[in-house]
Amino acid sequence: MILSYKRIQAIFMKDWKDLMRNSYVLVTLALPLVFAIMYNRMGAGEVGALFAINFAFVIAGAFIQSAMVAEEKEKNTLRGLLLSPASIIEVFIGKSLLSAFATILIIAGCILLSNYEIPSLGLFILLSLINIITFIGIGTMLGLVSKTVMETSIIGMPVLIIFGMASTIKTVIENETILNIIEYLPSEQFSAALIEISKGAELGDITKNIAVLGVWAIVAVVATIITYKKRRFD
Repeated sequence: MILSYKRIQAIFMKDWKDLMRNSYVLVTLALPLVFAIMYNRMGAGEVGALFAINFAFVIAGAFIQSAMVAEEKEKNTLRGLLLSPASIIEVFIGKSLLSAFATILIIAGCILLSNYEIPSLGLFILLSLINIITFIGIGTMLGLVSKTVMETSIIGMPVLIIFGMASTIKTVIENETILNIIEYLPSEQFSAALIEISKGAELGDITKNIAVLGVWAIVAVVATIITYKKRRFD
């Protein structure tokens, strides 16, 4: 398959212009940075920094992506994109680039504001890229099934609670089965891997974490493609 970079660029530039006009999205993007500052002042250290970073995945990756897709549906511009000659891969890449760049920038901001020392830059980038794919896939799917931007906030709330606040939820739950399930969430696997790396672990020691994150990414992409195909001919 030959990708059309012009189509991808056109989709990206349209999203960029829409983002600059959307104050709701811009304000929402700042939330992880607020948490990074707050936890840094509280002296939460690595735990607080990882919470802010995981929150950035949810907000910049999933929430913003879903809002941008849903906004196009509200304006009836998404239909033209779905029926255009652009392939599924081209649409997915074009619609994901801005959210991916935003996620990277917000994560970088969280790292700086929380004074977090990355234990291994290479492994951190690898884990982050896998997570970005997962959350952008989830966000795209939420946007496709939502009718309005407001509806994405309602539908996406469970995503925010489950994926963004898993570490907090663990502190108030005693059921072992639920706790074991939470451990396999992307945010928990991401944090667990980085904590192990900070203790001296290398790539071979976190292969299980990477595998779990990889499964999440594949499932998210496949589910998004299925939803996209269904909505394209709806």
